[in-house]
Amino acid sequence: MKKMMEACEGFFNMSEEEKKEFQGSRDVLDPINWGTNFNCNTVGKKFLIWRQFLKLYVHPQFNSPYKPLGFSEVAEEYCKRTREICRVLMRAMSETLGLKPDCLEKATNWDEGFYLLASNYYPTCPDPDQVIGLPPHTDSGLMNLLVQNDVGGLQILHKSGKWVQWKAMPNTIIVDLGDQMQILTNDLYKSVTHRAVVNNKSTRISIVSGHGPAVNAKVVPIPELLEALGQAPAYPGIPYNEYLQLQRTSHSFLKSTLDIIRLES
Repeated sequence: MKKMMEACEGFFNMSEEEKKEFQGSRDVLDPINWGTNFNCNTVGKKFLIWRQFLKLYVHPQFNSPYKPLGFSEVAEEYCKRTREICRVLMRAMSETLGLKPDCLEKATNWDEGFYLLASNYYPTCPDPDQVIGLPPHTDSGLMNLLVQNDVGGLQILHKSGKWVQWKAMPNTIIVDLGDQMQILTNDLYKSVTHRAVVNNKSTRISIVSGHGPAVNAKVVPIPELLEALGQAPAYPGIPYNEYLQLQRTSHSFLKSTLDIIRLES
């Protein structure tokens, strides 16, 4: 975790010209994508997004920038280890649902699962009340593992409707569930609405291991689970790559993509 954080910091500290070598297009499936949101996007009419990001698709095929020196090797080892953590958690969750340990893996074609490694860089901001690091959202995949430096900024939407600041604790992996897990479990497990805020004192860096189904996997509520609970499916089958594209459209901006596809009861 420490080496990965240092590697990401090293990348963001490179010159703008060096980082632009890895600038992607607007395609959500770009294998390597560096970019910035500084002052380029309004959220409602009040906030501006304030961050740099580096996104790498690292499974089933590993992709990485070749700079800075040593970044690729550290990232590959980090991804290998975090993927194993996710597998253990997936199997435990499957058992909590009364299913076989590998049921969630089979339902999402886990061996070909889509793994996005994303690092976010939130520099100090002179007027933090007028910007946001990331607007409120849920993650598209199955499960995210997040680590951060010692600067807080992650906020979780509590069921009361209030935003709760997650204290930055050393050597901690934060696990949050995504939309595909909510689809699979027919709302038994919920994806987590969260956002990132910035400050005027310290730079925050976060690293997100985003684990999803295979890109062409059509994720549906697990039939054995529906049968055991006597429930009708709340969601239709939609291939994961189509879900990713839908989440990026203006139609779903600042809205729940799950609510857009939800079947009427």
